[in-house]
Amino acid sequence: MTTTVTNEPLLRLRGFRNLFLAGAVSQLGSQISYVALPLLAVTALGAGAGQLGLLAALGTLTVLVLGLPAGAWVDRVRRRPVMIATDLLRAGVLLSVPLAWWGGWLSMAQLYVVAVLTGAGTLLFDVAAYSIVPGLVGRERLTAANTLLVGTGAGMDVAGRSVAGVLVQVAGAPVAILLDALSYLWSAAWLRGVPEPRTTPREPEPLGRQIAEGVRFLFGEPILVTALLQGTMANLAFPLCSVLLPIVLVQQLGRPEWVLGAFLAAGGLGALAGSASAHAIGRRLGTGRAAWLTSLLTTPAAFFVPCLPLGGAWVWAGAVAWFVLTFRTGLNNVLLVSLRQRVTPDPMLGRMTATMRLLLTGALGAGGLLAAAVGELWGTGPALALGACVMALSWLPYVRSPLRHQP
Repeated sequence: MTTTVTNEPLLRLRGFRNLFLAGAVSQLGSQISYVALPLLAVTALGAGAGQLGLLAALGTLTVLVLGLPAGAWVDRVRRRPVMIATDLLRAGVLLSVPLAWWGGWLSMAQLYVVAVLTGAGTLLFDVAAYSIVPGLVGRERLTAANTLLVGTGAGMDVAGRSVAGVLVQVAGAPVAILLDALSYLWSAAWLRGVPEPRTTPREPEPLGRQIAEGVRFLFGEPILVTALLQGTMANLAFPLCSVLLPIVLVQQLGRPEWVLGAFLAAGGLGALAGSASAHAIGRRLGTGRAAWLTSLLTTPAAFFVPCLPLGGAWVWAGAVAWFVLTFRTGLNNVLLVSLRQRVTPDPMLGRMTATMRLLLTGALGAGGLLAAAVGELWGTGPALALGACVMALSWLPYVRSPLRHQP
């Protein structure tokens, strides 16, 4: 892939600007559905802990089936059409939810199918998007570009989750999900203006050989292995700490839906703060040291989350802890993603991204299933406590890792 180096502001680069605008509104809509879908399951269909856990897990476990072939396939094809097609797929699937609710035939089975199809679409979209960014801005500007993309995504998290609780309470979850479907149509329209970076023609290889080559590359690079291990632990812990929140806050404590939205919005603020400060912190401490020290200092905050069922001030103490934990996530999403892109050759970007996505998203799915099982068997408190323990230990992969010394 060839890239013309330029010092022009990133948002004046047509391809990057259109990618940025496409993602901004669709991310806002996605965060609205992040809150609205489980609330719809709880309030309209009476879903319990097991059903909520399964709903959260299905979209992510889809990656276990499609992850590796998706990366090899994206490395063979033009990436812009993939992103447009997956936006249209997700718009149509989400539109079926309010139509079914208004028609009186909505069921948990349909929500499960929606989770699977939107998860598949998100996988293909993200693999293509991460692979196209280096060709749009150049490798020397990846940290700045990812700071802008991740920071905007985190801002949309805050806005989407804050608006979602109020929107669900005022207009209902189906209307909120309808807005998410429209946001994907917006994204598809803007992506039409993203130019496809030129690639060097390659002789096609068997798909299995391409997949194996990508897996060997990832596990042969210690920096990528460290990023994978710490991300896997964090992604296993987050669903354990968050999937059952609608039950804890709305059913058990009797708080209104906006409280759930506000709690999750605190996480969006944390991710926004982390991503916004990542470039400056990384330049001052070095990429690896910044990621390592931030993890060491923030992960103990996880032990406030199991106190949520106590109610009262513990709810807001938990929200502050959630902010701290997601600050680390926002910082890592800039520094470690940029580092992954820098150490990976262009022809391997799709496969590296998909293999990493397979394992990281698979951990999210496993965390959702584990939350469902622990919540059904022993209650919400033990599920939150287990998630806190895993999160508090997620700094361990940095010990003795060469990633700590990366500039």
